[in-house]
Amino acid sequence: MNDKTRVLVVDDDKNILQLIKLYLEKEGFEVVEAQRGDDCLRLFEAQPPQIVLLDIMLPGMDGWQVCREIRKTSNIPIVMITAKDETFDKVLGLELGADDYITKPFDPKELIARTKAVLRRSQQVAPPEKSVQYPNLNINMSNYTVTYRGVELEVPPKEIELLFFLATHPGKVFTRDQLLEHVWGYDYYGDSRTVDVHVKRIREKLDGSDEYGWQIKTVWGVGYKFDVHTQNG
Repeated sequence: MNDKTRVLVVDDDKNILQLIKLYLEKEGFEVVEAQRGDDCLRLFEAQPPQIVLLDIMLPGMDGWQVCREIRKTSNIPIVMITAKDETFDKVLGLELGADDYITKPFDPKELIARTKAVLRRSQQVAPPEKSVQYPNLNINMSNYTVTYRGVELEVPPKEIELLFFLATHPGKVFTRDQLLEHVWGYDYYGDSRTVDVHVKRIREKLDGSDEYGWQIKTVWGVGYKFDVHTQNG
């Protein structure tokens, strides 16, 4: 029985594929390769991996589309690997549900470290509380769903984890670094803007929540808190 962690690596550059494969196999991983987006999805369904390392610029179907398709059915960790290092591209990747983002050219050792860090976070034991409820809001971590005003929303996994963390600590203020630590993990390589982007997206989805007696509030100069207050009227 093969108990190695399977990594699906997707890149249209064969040299980069071979480099990543060399380092991953040296660390004991099993590597499955693809050079096209559509091939990636077929391999994903046939041999579900524990993590996907996904290039963006791919023939057949680009990395954005592949990430979107995977997220329809799976919370498997995805690390985007690309030469596109603009903030917009990083934000888009995070919004689509990517767990981390690394730009080319990269140090293979850093890639390995990030891969291991993302895997560790994905394998952490779920918190004792599996769900939390407020008026017109239910966050269920057993099946990663957010129901607002009786409607199940489409919310990427990391946004759900951030919302759940804040909602299970009502009234407590967290700095951006603390939220990175608790939600993304100690060794996350991102910056505080990641938190701001996710909070902004959550607020857009929960527009009008203040009328129900709760909201994510910005504590200027500090960070964020899930504020619960008495409803007017």
